[in-house]
Amino acid sequence: MNNRSYRKIYGYIGAEFIFSTFTAFLFFFCVFFINQLLLLAEEILSKKVPFLDVARLILYSLPAIVAFSAPFSALVGCLMAVGKFASSNEIIAFKASGIPQIRLFIPIFLLGGAFALLSFAVNDYFLPWGTVNFTKLYRKLLYSHPELELESYSIKNYQDSILTNGPVSSEGIQQILILDKDPDGAKRIISSEKGYLDKSIPGVVQLVLQGVSILSVGGREKERYTYSFAEQMSYNILLKNVSISFRGLGPREMSSYDVYKEIQKKLKDVNEKIHEQRMRIQSLRYRYGEEYSAGVQLILKTPSAFGSVRENLSRLSQQIEQEKNRSIQDRSLQLYLIEFYKKFSIPAGCIFFIIFAFPTALFTKRSGKVVGFGLGLLVSIFYWGMLVAGQTLGVRTSFSPFLSMWIPNFVILVLGLVSFLMGRNR
Repeated sequence: MNNRSYRKIYGYIGAEFIFSTFTAFLFFFCVFFINQLLLLAEEILSKKVPFLDVARLILYSLPAIVAFSAPFSALVGCLMAVGKFASSNEIIAFKASGIPQIRLFIPIFLLGGAFALLSFAVNDYFLPWGTVNFTKLYRKLLYSHPELELESYSIKNYQDSILTNGPVSSEGIQQILILDKDPDGAKRIISSEKGYLDKSIPGVVQLVLQGVSILSVGGREKERYTYSFAEQMSYNILLKNVSISFRGLGPREMSSYDVYKEIQKKLKDVNEKIHEQRMRIQSLRYRYGEEYSAGVQLILKTPSAFGSVRENLSRLSQQIEQEKNRSIQDRSLQLYLIEFYKKFSIPAGCIFFIIFAFPTALFTKRSGKVVGFGLGLLVSIFYWGMLVAGQTLGVRTSFSPFLSMWIPNFVILVLGLVSFLMGRNR
């Protein structure tokens, strides 16, 4: 068969794969994120935030949708497309025409690689862009709509104060409790039956509290306390303190190149600390040697000094062991490494899914797309579970960040190779 005929076959197979993948993408788009976005829109719209701002928040959330949906869409799309060919006996027709199976795999594999590059581009550029702009816009909305910060049954930290509250409704805020310090440094507990927000002062969250009880303990006279009541009280929180709750630019909001540069800086700091630790150990050992020599001379002259010399050497030996056993770690470095490998492992999942899905779909000769779709969902859930478990393991322990993020892909690869070998032996 000539190359022109192969191009027609590639086009036919590629078109079916793209259609199935697009269908799967729409499905995952809805399952993963639409519900979450609608809840976000409902929550913000209920606070009378302009619809255009809500639409922008949703727009900034879209890169996350594409980045995570692309690999799973490629998996389900391949299972559905190849399953359809198998159920309609087109695979048998291709083989009867002298077309090797590898030729059928080539267009799907190349398209899977294209989806991987698309997913990486979205994950590496558009996702950080969306996250940063989402945070900026939400902070801006918070200044004009401070009630966004208060939710029912929530706990908020604002520098030196902690605010807890009960249900929040259009009638006000119930069961407010504030823990802070008064101007004299005394610890203070403010409780209120009910309150509401007053937005008349720009840049300030002003809580008008009703039915107020105040307990102050300590201050200038540490052993005394005061207890007072008030029918009404205004409590101000500067919004610049509220914005502290927004964390700084993290690895998720950075490109892979920027994350890599941060990793190199952190590795340099860790290596410097390790070098300093080795120098301290060397210094302690040198000191131990000097103390040992001096101690031997002292014992020869004054045998009764043996106890004090032994005690001194034992103390130095313990210091050396403690310094040797002291672990030099940087937890933020672990987090940056996990996020760095994650930026590559998830897009690469498109390719690994294709390697698994193509031979597996050949087994679905009767049900075709239906079985392929169902199997794709099961594998997606399995993969997602492994990804979450790996990330949790990497964050909470010193487990290899690379393996934490790449083991799911390796498992899918092994399953794909097993499926391929089973298909050859049939």
